[in-house]
Amino acid sequence: MASEALIQSINPATEAVLATFEPASTQATERTLSDVHEAYQAWHRTGFAQRAAPLRRAAAYLREHHARLAALMTAEMGKPIVEAEAEIEKCAWNCEFYADNAARFLVDEPHASNATDSYVQFTPLGTVLAIMPWNFPFWQLFRFAAPALMAGNTAILKHASNVPQCALAIEEVFRASGFPDSVFRTLLMPGSAASGLIDDPRIVAVTLTGSDDAGSRVAAAAGRAIKKTVMELGGSDPFIVLADADLAGAVEWGVRARFQNTGQSCIAAKRFIVVDQVFGEFETRFTAAVRALRVGDPMDRATQVGPLARGDLRAGLEAQVRGSVGQGARVLTGGTRRAGRGYFFEPTVLTDVTAEMPVAREETFGPVAALIRVQDSDEAIRVANASPYGLGANLWSGDLLRARQMARELEAGQVFINGMVASDPRLPFGGVKRSGYGRELSVFGIREFVNVQSVWIGPRR
Repeated sequence: MASEALIQSINPATEAVLATFEPASTQATERTLSDVHEAYQAWHRTGFAQRAAPLRRAAAYLREHHARLAALMTAEMGKPIVEAEAEIEKCAWNCEFYADNAARFLVDEPHASNATDSYVQFTPLGTVLAIMPWNFPFWQLFRFAAPALMAGNTAILKHASNVPQCALAIEEVFRASGFPDSVFRTLLMPGSAASGLIDDPRIVAVTLTGSDDAGSRVAAAAGRAIKKTVMELGGSDPFIVLADADLAGAVEWGVRARFQNTGQSCIAAKRFIVVDQVFGEFETRFTAAVRALRVGDPMDRATQVGPLARGDLRAGLEAQVRGSVGQGARVLTGGTRRAGRGYFFEPTVLTDVTAEMPVAREETFGPVAALIRVQDSDEAIRVANASPYGLGANLWSGDLLRARQMARELEAGQVFINGMVASDPRLPFGGVKRSGYGRELSVFGIREFVNVQSVWIGPRR
């Protein structure tokens, strides 16, 4: 399972190497698998109160150390520091949410049958492998781990290779919060080593957040091993603006929805589908707001757009913009990389975008917004659904009855009306089509990695 290649942490704002790690050896990987499997034998027999206590301490630890953890995130993947601090707070909230609600979510459910008594109970599965991305290095993990651990499972984290320090810091959170040894562990290894973990019989299920290509490979490996998976994959979320929308609000929230986390989010608004009646005004206001965004050092609290996380990601985004312009799109602002050190790309707005262009048919992971003109709400729905992805959708309209009806027609896991798509512990999160399957968060998330077990007690009536 080990690789000869070193795992490097590189600051994307300066391109400086921050730290270098040896990937886990075959022997270290085997010890971790064994230890976490053994920890499960005791952990799954604990009660909800015993599991909730260290999870609440994890929330307190995250808040106490939020400045250090946020700065680590910013240094390692370039997230603007204010957003990084908010991410740590959201992780703490999620820990508290599941500590407070897991017992209620997994309470036995009585079901009438011909038995003296019959009910459904929810029991843990075992050790779950979490393959996590770099763009929300703490939140993506905690939104899985909090419910999975509260359900009685144990977990192994295989994090993205460009955030190894975040991966180790996450393990530190669980250890310092009093979780039993090896209930949660991190393995530093390249993505190519994940298949060996999936095949191991001590891994009972896999959750992945990442690209649809990565999800396809991991789901295929898990399928061969007949193991449960949850896949939260890519997105090309539409942001629909109808003629009766609050344009000022749509522009303000649209800019935030596209450029938060420097546009590196699966649920970022990517395709702005605007009806002809208000297209020109929206285009003017939106472009002016994007030009006003402050790009710079992500440690500066005034910075709104930082660097992309890696140089290859910037090159890929640049190619998508160049290809779209070659097919007729016009650049209203940005469109190029920023001079100097760091993987910066100027906040970009493209107009005259059509469905066959890369920025419309592919996922764009970075600060690029594509503006698409449509004639009416029916065409807006057709264009929004003409994508292989179906993660989130934003819909702006003053007619809430019509908006509710349109939401039923949108092929997306979540629809936010007069707002921006966001994850919330209280609501299920996930997608359809190539955006994946399964759900995270809420009651639906905690029930993904449990055995839904029917119990029938005789004699028959």
